[in-house]
Amino acid sequence: MPRALLILVSVVSFVGLAPRAARAQMYESVGVRAQGMGGAFVGVADDSTATWWNPAGLASGPYFDLLAEYGRPDVVPSGQQLVGVAAGFPALGLSYYRLPLSQMQPPGATAGPGSSRQDPGYLSQFGATFGQSIGHLVLASTVKLLHAGDDTHVDLDLGAMIRVGRVKAGISLRNLHETDFSAGGVTELSLQRVARAGVSVTGSPGSVVLTADADADLTSVTTAIGDERHVAGGVEAWLFNRVLGVRGGVSAETIHSTRSESGGLSLMVLSGQYLKTYVDGQLTGGSDEMRRGWGADLRVTF
Repeated sequence: MPRALLILVSVVSFVGLAPRAARAQMYESVGVRAQGMGGAFVGVADDSTATWWNPAGLASGPYFDLLAEYGRPDVVPSGQQLVGVAAGFPALGLSYYRLPLSQMQPPGATAGPGSSRQDPGYLSQFGATFGQSIGHLVLASTVKLLHAGDDTHVDLDLGAMIRVGRVKAGISLRNLHETDFSAGGVTELSLQRVARAGVSVTGSPGSVVLTADADADLTSVTTAIGDERHVAGGVEAWLFNRVLGVRGGVSAETIHSTRSESGGLSLMVLSGQYLKTYVDGQLTGGSDEMRRGWGADLRVTF
């Protein structure tokens, strides 16, 4: 088990020192609960958005989790939005995310493949997540089919999660192959490798289930406003037998010294003997332009 974890850590460390491509996806692009916790979720990742945040997190989630989400980042042009659908079992996840290309392009970049400046288009990602438990350690990967413009590629995300008592530690690596999208023989979008690590602690004081998480980027990310690198901390509390969830968090961008503050709520709207339905929402503000926005989802779990 330690050897497998050491191999993954070594790969991520190598990636952090390797030359990086020009553009990337932020971890904080997806996940209403994750964004409500300030983007501190790699060490939690216990719903179907683990397919994005940390594939190994599916093993610690419910028996089944299905969600559909909508996001509206402030940085993208009017009319653009993020949509996603994800379903997760402990050993299998399926996901689809549709992301505005303009959120990934640095200043002065040309429009995405097959797009104009006024309509920068979208990146579509279809993913299948598979995991394997080795004692307390879970190793997992998401195989991704990526499409932008007229270009389609396959890429891979990797994740590891280890749990000891109330503590979970996770590490995640996205875009292992650094996929390039081209139009007319010119590379117009390159998804760089990005890595993040996180640690979470869960406790139950009284009838409350409380989780705290801290995350840190292991690589910098080139976004629409330049290079960014985040550290984040967040807290989530479930009240009234998990009828109401309250969360909040802070993210600090270490290169430009900006920060963002996030908050979110979850409300159980339907409850059966096993099946529960939630509405989740989040709002993020602050001086970090790339993090500002809002999102909501409908989530079914049991």
